Amino acid sequence: MRRVLHLDMDAFFASVELLRRPDLRGKPVVIGGRGDPNSRGVVSTATYEARAFGIRSAMPMRTAMKLCPHAIFLPTDFESYRHYSGVFKDQMRSVTPVFESGGIDEAYIDLTEVVGESEAIGRDLKAKVFSATGITCSLAIAPNMLLAKLGSELDKPDGLTVLGYEDIPTRIWPLEVRKLQGVGPKSEQKLVALGYRTIGDLAAVPLEKLREKFGESYSRHLHEASNGRDERPVVTFREPKSRSAETTFDEDTRDWQELARVLARLSKRVADEIRGEGYRARTVGIKLRFSDFERITRDRTLEAPTDDPLAIRRAAFECLGRVELKRKVRLLGVRLTELHRGDEPPEAEEQPDLLAND
Repeated sequence: MRRVLHLDMDAFFASVELLRRPDLRGKPVVIGGRGDPNSRGVVSTATYEARAFGIRSAMPMRTAMKLCPHAIFLPTDFESYRHYSGVFKDQMRSVTPVFESGGIDEAYIDLTEVVGESEAIGRDLKAKVFSATGITCSLAIAPNMLLAKLGSELDKPDGLTVLGYEDIPTRIWPLEVRKLQGVGPKSEQKLVALGYRTIGDLAAVPLEKLREKFGESYSRHLHEASNGRDERPVVTFREPKSRSAETTFDEDTRDWQELARVLARLSKRVADEIRGEGYRARTVGIKLRFSDFERITRDRTLEAPTDDPLAIRRAAFECLGRVELKRKVRLLGVRLTELHRGDEPPEAEEQPDLLAND
């Protein structure tokens, strides 16, 4: 039987901040945007003390402020989060190279060929991660990726869960249907309206009946997932398709200097990110959302892939120059696509020609 481990860092961004501010331990701390509760940003994460007030990820900062006015609001620091992300993932790779990142704060490893009892492996890895980062994690070991992901949420924080297929009726089926991967808010609303409130409710529905409401593909996913079946392998490497960064302004703006300052900062962030991962980008694009919520994009394809921050910034500014700024801007973003490995064709080294082609 396969053994897949899913590890999820506990309140990751907030936990990183508490390493620098131990005086905030035990207090409601909210991380998001620039740390301004009156901004239009959203919550990235929050400590468990803040979550007790109903604060959750993706919630508007202003809503979080209303729920817990005495919370401490801090800005995001993605450079630090990426550093600690790399540290805990290195600990996972030390167990086995069969590794797949699930995001900045979570990842999978396949333990099928690893010698040892599951719980002992889990305890050892948790100790290594805490020793290397000073942050607790929750993990689960199960026969597939889907069950491991669900299991890592069962005993948070600092949890260790071992699941088998025999545990599905008692530990998985009682969960709310929204916990199932692939079930978003709209799907949840429709499922609950049909009387399927838990994963177990959904698992009991014949596939033919689901097809009537959800079509062939999605109904099959719901049926398989609710019954704990998942054949996906742990993918040890997946080429990224793009890298992006964006920001929502506290107040809609048409001020060129402010737009230029933010665009330069975002360009450097994505350039540093791909350079750190050994990639170069062929296409640079920007995204703007105006005060009336209309969204536009502009792209520039370069003569050769690059990771040079100056080249990326210049391309982004060229894209911005093609936008008529008659309305105030609500959101601005930079996106790099057509990513190539840094050791690919020599022509990717032609930085001087790239910089001169304007």
